[in-house]
Parts: sequence; C-alpha cells; structure tokens
Amino acid sequence: MFYKEIYVYDNNKPVKATFRNYTRDDFDQLIRVQQEAFPPPFPEELWWNEEQLTNHISLFPEGAICVEVGGRIAGSITGLIVEMKKGDEEHSWADITDNGYIRNHDPDGNTLYIVDICISPAYRKLGLGKWMMQCMYETVVHLGLDRLLGGGRMPGYHAFSAQMSIDQYVEKVLDGELRDPVVSFLLRCGRTPVKPVANYLEDEESLNYGMLMEWKNPFKV
Repeated sequence: MFYKEIYVYDNNKPVKATFRNYTRDDFDQLIRVQQEAFPPPFPEELWWNEEQLTNHISLFPEGAICVEVGGRIAGSITGLIVEMKKGDEEHSWADITDNGYIRNHDPDGNTLYIVDICISPAYRKLGLGKWMMQCMYETVVHLGLDRLLGGGRMPGYHAFSAQMSIDQYVEKVLDGELRDPVVSFLLRCGRTPVKPVANYLEDEESLNYGMLMEWKNPFKV
C-alpha cells in the first residue's frame, strides 16, 4: 500500500502532508472535500457516492490516494487501469471511467487512467495537487505500467472559441501565449499533451472538449 510524508509550504511555514491510500473510514471526508471543491450549483449527484468509493478501494486500492494535513483530508486522486493502444484516444470520460464506478478496471492493462483529482479550496495554495500527481507517477512505476493518462477540462477555451479552433487554442497554451487553468496546471505536473478530444465531458467552459495528457514511465521508454 502507498504511504509517504513530506513537508509542503503554507507561505513560509513548513506543514506536514501525509499521502496514503484512502479507506472506508475516509468516505465522509472524501465526500466533504468534493462538496467544498464543487459547491452548488454544481450538481450534487456528481459528487462521489459510497458505491463509487467502495469500488475504488475494492477494485483498485492502489489507485485511491488521499492527502491529510493536520489530521484532515485535504484532497484525493483516483485512477483505474485500462488497456490502451495508440489510436484509442477517442473516448469520453464517462466511458473510460465507467462514470467513476471503475467496474471496467483491468489489472492486466498498460495505462493508469486518472478518474479524478480534487483539492479542498482551503488547501490549494499548498501545491498538493502536484504532489498527488507525483504519487500516481510513483504508482505507475511501482506497477510497471507504460504510462499515466487522463483528460483535463479546458475552461479557458470558451473565451477564445469564436476566434480560434481547439487545436489553435492548445498551441497557444503550449507556446505560453495563453494560460489555461487546468492544462497549464497539468503541464507543471509533468504531463505532456496527446490530443484534444471532442465530447469528452459535459462542460460549457470547455465546449465539451477534454485535453488528453500523459506521463510516460521513464523506465519503459
């Protein structure tokens, strides 16, 4: 199982953060984090529910990681393993993750697919999202998988969609001319672009696009 402690900085103050696999005892806190991160009018039926969380810890516990700060869960990241080959990039979040229930988890697959990453707003200045992604990279190496893959929202695209295509928008983000809150964050986490995918998720700001981004296992290049 996964467990590590590091120090993160709250302004200039070091704060201990504990990263570990989440368990059934954490369900209430995990749902609370979702509520804090996605308050109404975000649909509450899209928050984690107990059935989904039960599947996460029973089907693929290695891919169910949370972070604790001061004894309180501050965020979580969840994944599943799928078999993906080049050319399999056209998919939706709902299909590839089984709507977050991960009943399609394939222990013999080659790719760790990120289902969700969520940080409570009160803890976002600590840089925990980047460290949680690092935990998943370590899981990829530990399990001998080829890569980590996942789709990110592109909430900045709606402001430029009348002026440029999605490919042009991505190019400008990669050139540093524009900043996208999610894509730029994933770049800072070490992810590299694969391609934008249409109809990836229902999201008006992204015009339903998702940006597939990967991290390749450096020991299996």
